[in-house]
Amino acid sequence: MEKDIFANIISGILQLDIKNVTNTISLIDEGCTIPFMSRYRKERTGGLDEVQIGDISDLYEKFREMSKRKETILHTISELGKLTPELEARVNNCWDSTELEDIYLPYRPKRRTKAQLARENGLEPLALLIMAQNTPRPELEAAKFAKGNVKTTADAIRGAQDIIAEMVSEDQKSRNLMRAAYRRDAMIFSKVAKGKDFEEGSAKYSDYFDFSEPLNRCTSHRYLAMRRGEEEGVLRVSIGPDNDRALDRLKRNYLRGEGICTAIVNEAVEDAYNRLLTPSISNEFAADCKSRSDDEAIAVFGENLRQLLLSAPLGQKRVMGIDPGFRTGCKVVCLDEQGQLLHHEAIFPHPPVHRTGEAEAALRDMTEKYRIEAIAIGNGTASRETERFVKGLHLESDPQIFVVSEDGASIYSASKTAREEFPREDVTVRGAVSIGRRLMDPLAELVKIDPKSIGVGQYQHDVDQSKLKKRLDATVESCVNLVGVNLNTASVHLLQYVSGLGATLARNIVKYRSANGPFTDRAQLLKVPRLGPAAFRQCAGFLRISGAANPLDNSSVHPESYGVVEKMAADCGCTVAELMADRAKRDSIVLENYVDGETGMPTLVDIMKELEKPGRDPRNEIEEFAFAEGIEQIEDLQIGMVLPGIVSNITNFGAFVDIGVHQDGLVHISKLTDRFVSDPMQVVHLHQHVMVRVIDVDLRRRRIALSMRDID
Repeated sequence: MEKDIFANIISGILQLDIKNVTNTISLIDEGCTIPFMSRYRKERTGGLDEVQIGDISDLYEKFREMSKRKETILHTISELGKLTPELEARVNNCWDSTELEDIYLPYRPKRRTKAQLARENGLEPLALLIMAQNTPRPELEAAKFAKGNVKTTADAIRGAQDIIAEMVSEDQKSRNLMRAAYRRDAMIFSKVAKGKDFEEGSAKYSDYFDFSEPLNRCTSHRYLAMRRGEEEGVLRVSIGPDNDRALDRLKRNYLRGEGICTAIVNEAVEDAYNRLLTPSISNEFAADCKSRSDDEAIAVFGENLRQLLLSAPLGQKRVMGIDPGFRTGCKVVCLDEQGQLLHHEAIFPHPPVHRTGEAEAALRDMTEKYRIEAIAIGNGTASRETERFVKGLHLESDPQIFVVSEDGASIYSASKTAREEFPREDVTVRGAVSIGRRLMDPLAELVKIDPKSIGVGQYQHDVDQSKLKKRLDATVESCVNLVGVNLNTASVHLLQYVSGLGATLARNIVKYRSANGPFTDRAQLLKVPRLGPAAFRQCAGFLRISGAANPLDNSSVHPESYGVVEKMAADCGCTVAELMADRAKRDSIVLENYVDGETGMPTLVDIMKELEKPGRDPRNEIEEFAFAEGIEQIEDLQIGMVLPGIVSNITNFGAFVDIGVHQDGLVHISKLTDRFVSDPMQVVHLHQHVMVRVIDVDLRRRRIALSMRDID
C-alpha cells in the first residue's frame, strides 16, 4: 500500500518510529490539525511535538504530489509507446524528485531541438555508430546519410553530433557527474552591472559589486541579497564549477581511444557541456540554493513571528493608547478592559503647535475619568518625546507606561477589518486603538495584520510566497492554540486560527454569540450552524469559557476527557471544582487506575497539569522598560556607550536592537556572546531587554554596530 511506502520513507528521513509515523499519517487523513494531534492524540503519535508532526505532514504531502507526478510521467511515456516493464519499475521505485525528472527527461515533450531535427532527418543511426567509436572512417558512413535536407557529409556529422550532445546531456550519469562537480567546487560570482555602480540606490549592494565565494559557503541572506540586486538590474550573478575539471570528468565517461570518431564525440561532449548541461545544472543549483535560502529565511521569520505573537500580555486592564506625532499631534484613545473604545481625542504637546498645558490637562482628565491603569505609546515619530512628556506628568493614578511597536499598525488602520470595526473613525484613531490593544494582548491584535507587515522578517518579499504563507499561517495557528481563546470575547480573526474552525465557522460562532448571548458551556458550540461533531472535536479543547458552570470549560481539558475527571472527583468524594482546588486530593490520585483503551498515561498527565493551573497562560509576564535618558537621535551616540535596548528583530547573521534613536542597531552574531554560536536565537529572543555597547556609528548610511560582549 502506498501509504505504507510513504511511512517507511518518512520514518527513515526523520528518524522516527514507523508506528508513530503511520498513526500520524492516519490522523492527517482523518482531517486532524497539527495542534490537535500534538495536544490530544499523544497516545497515537507517540508524543510527537508540533514540529515533528509538521515535518511528517510536509513530507506526506510531498510524496503524494510525487505520486501524482509519476502517474503523469508513466502516462506520457506510455502514449509514446516507449514504456517498458523495466522503465515502469524504475519510475515506480523512485522517490527522489531529481532522479525522477532525470528518468523522464529523454521522454519529456520538448520544443524542436537541433537533435530532434537531426533525428527527423534520419541521423540517429549515424550518431549511435559514431558514439560506439569503433569505425575508423566515419566520414564514409556519414556520406550515406547525405540526402534530402542533409546536403553534405559534414552536415550529417554535425547532425549526429547534435544527437550525441543531447544524449550526453540527458544521460543520468552525466547529470550526476555535473552535480557532483557543483557540490564539490561550484562558486557563486556577483558583478555590478555596467553603469550601475554610481546609480542612486545601488550603494546598498556595493559589497557584491565584485564578489565570489564557494557556493556551499554562501549564506541565505547573502544569496537573497544578490538575487534581489540581480532582479533590480544592479548585479549580474552566476554559478559555476571549475570548468576544466568538470569537463574532463565528463569526457572520461564517453571518450574511448583516439580515433576520428573519438574526436567527433569529444566535440559533441564539449557542446553538451557548454550548451546544454551547464545552463541546466546551473539553473538547478541556483533554484536549489534559492529554495534552501528561502527555507532558512522563512524559518527565521516564523520563529520571530512566534516570539512576537507570544509576547507578554498586560491583560485585561484599562489602557490609554497614544499614537505620537509632532505637527499632527498625538492621537489618544481610551480603552476598557475588553479593548473597547471609550473615548478619543488629539493633543499637541510638541512643536510646532506646542499646546503643552492643554495636553497635560487633557491627559490628566482622561486618566482619571476612564480609570486608566496603563499607557501604551507607539515607538514611531515623536515616541521618545511623548514618553518623556507623559512620564513627566507624574499622574496621580501612577499608570504603568510602555513603548509599543507600531509595525503594521498603519496597515491595520487602513484595512477592511478596521473599517468594519470602526466605520466612523479615521485611520489615526484606529492606529492608536491597535497600539493600545497590542499592549493588552499582542496575539489577539496581531492576528488581524498580515504577518509580512509586522516587521520581524528578512527578505520576506523575496522568498517563495506560498511557502511563506503556509509557514506563517501554521505559526499563527500554533500560537493561538497554545494560548487558548476566550470563546465569548475572541474576534473572528482570532477564532479562525483555532484548530478545526477557519473563517466561515469563526464568523458563524460570532453571529451565534451576537444573537444568543455569551456561551455558557462548550456543548453549545454544536448549535452553531455548520459546526458538526468533527469540527467540535478539533476545536473544543482550545476554546475557553470564563465563569462556566463546569470549570473544565475554562481549561484545556478536552470534553472527551470530562468523564475521566468526573470519575476522579467521584473517587475522591468531591466535585470537579473541589478537586481542582485541593492539591491533596489530586496528589492522592493513582493515574494508572484510569488508563483504558481510550485514555493513556500521556493524556492523564496533561489532565493533572491542567487541573493544577486551569486555563494558565503560557506567556511570560510583561516588564516595564526605559531607554537611556538624553539619547534620542543617532547623532547622540558615542562609541563606547553602554545602553539599554530591546531586541526588535532576529536574523541568521545577528540581532537588531532598538536603543531609542529611531534606527535599530545590529549586534552581529560574532558580537552576541564570547562563545561561538551558529544561531542567534540560541542567545537572544524577540523583545528581550538587553544591554549593548556602541562599537560603530555610520551617520551617512544611518548604520549602528553594537556588541553584547564583555558587558557587566
